[in-house]
Amino acid sequence: MDNRAIGIFDSGLGGLTAAAALRELMPGENIIYFADSARVPYGAKSRDELLIIARQDLELLSSFSVKFIIAACGTVSSNASRVLESFSVPTIGVLKPGIRDMSLIPGDSPLGIIATQASIRAGAFRRELERLCPGREIIDLPCPRFVPLIESGHTGADDPELKEAVEHSLAPAKEAGIAALLLGCTHYGIIAQAIENFLGSGVKLVSASHSAAQAAKLWLEQRGLTGGSGEALYYTSGDAGEFSAAASRLLGREIRAGHLPPMDIK
Repeated sequence: MDNRAIGIFDSGLGGLTAAAALRELMPGENIIYFADSARVPYGAKSRDELLIIARQDLELLSSFSVKFIIAACGTVSSNASRVLESFSVPTIGVLKPGIRDMSLIPGDSPLGIIATQASIRAGAFRRELERLCPGREIIDLPCPRFVPLIESGHTGADDPELKEAVEHSLAPAKEAGIAALLLGCTHYGIIAQAIENFLGSGVKLVSASHSAAQAAKLWLEQRGLTGGSGEALYYTSGDAGEFSAAASRLLGREIRAGHLPPMDIK
């Protein structure tokens, strides 16, 4: 038994989808969540900046003596995988677990990936899926409008601005007749209903957040490192009141986040 917490970080609200999935799978685990809201969105950052950010976020969670870390950010996972894999605390991103689940989709219809601009530019999602599904057509699309909309509260499936952004961003995937779509940015799980409404129920949505939570559960159970009291602490580098209110709406229960000073990219 290991009662130390599991650390989870993201640029903002998106990683809460991974935290919720982990809570469902492992209700007894303690969680420490860090939202780097002062620097959201990560998808607009350069790769050099993301390497620094990844290291800083990992070190911050490590200071809480966590036993495992989920980098619940597709942008960090696709641009800073070496930083994650070499860190002193065992860490996984959302890229490989999500792609692994995508590779299990049967048939020969195209597979879709949506992620931030920085993730698509890095090409890591596409390369990994091509490796596991050689010869299958892959449609990968950047969706830079999604995170700002989500962070500003446009999350309802009937929200006009969100509907327009979804239709504009995902039109190529719908036209290609994809069988499944990987939500490669953890924020996108928050607007899954709007995405499903546009693509239709015949397209399977694969959540990179849920895939990462399942991978974390397996890793911890295999090593006998489970344990805890089901507590959760939330921190943000942004406005604690704003984050608490938004997180409470998304998770359906009251969240009170603490504030941690914003970090500089050095």
